[in-house]
Amino acid sequence: MYHNSSHKKFWIFDTEDAVELLRCEANRKFRSKMSTSGKPGLKEAMFLERHEERVLFRYYEKRLLDFCNVFKPAMPKSVVGTAIMFFRRFYLNNSLMEYHPRIIMFTCAYLSCKVDEFNVSSTQFVGNLVQETPAGQERVLEQILEFELLLIQQLNFHLVVHTPYRPMEGLLIDIKTRYPPLENPESLRKSADDFLTRASTTDTGLLFSPSQIALTAILNSASRAGLSMDSYLTECMGMKDNKETLLKLHESMRRMKKLIKEYELPKPEEVNAYKEKLERVHAEFNTTTNKRKRGYEEDGHVAKEPRIAEEEEWTDEDLL
Repeated sequence: MYHNSSHKKFWIFDTEDAVELLRCEANRKFRSKMSTSGKPGLKEAMFLERHEERVLFRYYEKRLLDFCNVFKPAMPKSVVGTAIMFFRRFYLNNSLMEYHPRIIMFTCAYLSCKVDEFNVSSTQFVGNLVQETPAGQERVLEQILEFELLLIQQLNFHLVVHTPYRPMEGLLIDIKTRYPPLENPESLRKSADDFLTRASTTDTGLLFSPSQIALTAILNSASRAGLSMDSYLTECMGMKDNKETLLKLHESMRRMKKLIKEYELPKPEEVNAYKEKLERVHAEFNTTTNKRKRGYEEDGHVAKEPRIAEEEEWTDEDLL
């Protein structure tokens, strides 16, 4: 299914540079559009630079991940993975300055529940904004429903996301069945799951197939446990006489690990400064987001657990 999918055809890129080029172009297009809008007092310094957008993207992506991880009822990993991928795809061709990530992240999570058939009502969904009043939750829902079609359009109606979780289950079953040297394949699961979670917050899903990511997660888990699975690759997966495929696999694994190793959470002082700048941009240029009703005013109103965790980890002070 994956090989004939829109995921593979339209949302897998050859290099990290190709992905970054799209984001830079989205930033440039917004600047250009605002520069030709004829607004008085326009200053170049008002716009977010590309590296500033990157910091804020990572911040809001983490907020999205936190929201999904404490969602009640528990959100399946495939739904979380789909939500994160929707968020990444949306901001490949759109600037954070045009569409505020605060509402886009919830719209991505809401749409992913529908697409992956995770049956929660709209009332249940916004009920997870536990620090919001019922009236506030209703306003958030209104925004989500307003932005849902926009999100679908910006995803080019390509709503099927192939996450690496199903391939990983298949690989674990295959190892149990055909690779007796590994006595307890389940021992690899936790570390492999951690790898997939970390990979989801990088561009890994835009660069590699789900099966490549899943295999790398398992091999990385085995390596961390001091286990060698070279014979599994060469004998069970038929790579013994195909050195080119084996080399490509190892190169892909190296690139994935590099992406994860280089990932850094943004510094709190950077987040605070750039959030202020982002709000000024949205207020000054009255972008599409600001034309909507603003229901979700407070960044802290995600869920109690991630809010506490982030205050400890990020010392994040809400600026709005």
